[in-house]
Amino acid sequence: MAIKNIISEMTDLELLKKLKDDKIAYNKLKLYHKTATLDSPISLRYKRRDIAKLLTEINKRELK
Repeated sequence: MAIKNIISEMTDLELLKKLKDDKIAYNKLKLYHKTATLDSPISLRYKRRDIAKLLTEINKRELK
């Protein structure tokens, strides 16, 4: 629940920057996972969930 509090306290620009950075990091992890083995393949799932949480917060703010 701590990540939700952090995300809700971020500004709009911070959210968009974090979303962009997380998407880039996720694509790099995905590519690396296809070519070699990751130390923790679960990190792909966590990164994808973080991106979903950011998108949820962005959409919630646009509705208001």
